[in-house]
Amino acid sequence: MKKSLWALALLSLLAGGCHRDMWLQPKAKVNRESDFFADGLSSRPNVPGTVATEDVGLTRPVRTGYDANGKLVREIPMAVTKELIARGKERYQIFCTHCHGAVGDGEGMIAQRGLTLAQPVASYHTDRLRELPDGHIFDVITNGFGTMYPFSDRLPDPNDRWAIVAYIRTLQYSQFAPASALPADMRAKVDNPPPLPSQQKPEGKHGKGEDHSAGGAH
Repeated sequence: MKKSLWALALLSLLAGGCHRDMWLQPKAKVNRESDFFADGLSSRPNVPGTVATEDVGLTRPVRTGYDANGKLVREIPMAVTKELIARGKERYQIFCTHCHGAVGDGEGMIAQRGLTLAQPVASYHTDRLRELPDGHIFDVITNGFGTMYPFSDRLPDPNDRWAIVAYIRTLQYSQFAPASALPADMRAKVDNPPPLPSQQKPEGKHGKGEDHSAGGAH
């Protein structure tokens, strides 16, 4: 019996010592500094050509925004449907409006009140941003730009990032489309808008049936 107790105690000491050695072993924690690597970072970049398991089956343009020649794709590399735009609107309202604003004018709440930015949030409604290739917008969403951080971890599905690109293009078109592109019924409303409230004739202050003329005075 005593031998069994001694053996159990010895095993406990060995197990505790093993745990301590493994717990305190030299290691690099995520995003900590390291003097082992030349760039001073403990976290290592992916090996070139690495493809995330969730991206298997997606084409290079869909995954990266670049074509086979390494150039940004000019157009969204998938069918732009109502469903895609609706998904983009939902994602945009969650992740983008706080800086870029509901209509993409760069007047979100953070831009107005939250931070003093070295570079103001750009409006989507400029010639420069309207003329950029779709792949550029996708790349900025994925990898960040200036003070904007990358959203690839918050939006891991490339399809969601392309959906946002589609919605941004919709916002741009909504603010810049010519009247001739409108359907006939909407064009009629633009050509003959209803009068503004300030232009409408105010109703009389007196109720109906009352005679306030001089002849009706007693």
